[in-house]
Amino acid sequence: MRVAIVENTAVTHHGQVGVALAEAGVLTDVFRPFAGGGLPEPDGYAGLVVFGGEQSALDDARHPYLPELARRMRAFGEAGRAVLGICLGAQILARGHGGRNRLGEAREFGWCEVRRLPAAAADPVLGAVPERFRTFQWHSDTFDLPPGAAHLAAAPGVAAQAFRIGARVYGMQFHFEANRAVVAHWSRAFADQAEAMAPGWGAAHAAQAALHGPGADAAGLALARAWVGLL
Repeated sequence: MRVAIVENTAVTHHGQVGVALAEAGVLTDVFRPFAGGGLPEPDGYAGLVVFGGEQSALDDARHPYLPELARRMRAFGEAGRAVLGICLGAQILARGHGGRNRLGEAREFGWCEVRRLPAAAADPVLGAVPERFRTFQWHSDTFDLPPGAAHLAAAPGVAAQAFRIGARVYGMQFHFEANRAVVAHWSRAFADQAEAMAPGWGAAHAAQAALHGPGADAAGLALARAWVGLL
């Protein structure tokens, strides 16, 4: 079984998603369209994962592949494949299904609480985590849910945290893949950007990781394993 993975930035960690795919023995092909690489077609793949990036979902001038990626994400779902969009990937998925992208309207950073909505209690993926769980956030953009999407999770400042289209197409705004090791690397590699998002993050990171990291890691792996189970 093979899964296509689309990376949208030079530093992309697969984190808990990578762990779950490896556990299940799933082979992966990585596509890097931001660096001139192509995009996958549904044939030959059981699923598609699209990770985050620093660009917006509407940054077509600098990243002209984005409209086609939105179309491909929809095509994978319409072909019956499992799809997972994370952060920017969720925003592009929403775009591909007619949702409106909202830029600069939803700033979230750090290990934040997300609330699973009642309709998601029996969902095969979101049902794998408690009603309230912590997960890592790093974004400024959001989106309106696409027509017909099932709203699965929300947070106080950003309503569109997770949605499902059909049976196996998921968009998740939060970085559930980002375990403590991933967050630690981001905090070092992008220290200035992290400080801009949350002044004092460098000093607070270790304590926050100790307090919230174990639970977030467990929730992230549970979500990743549940999505891989759809393959």
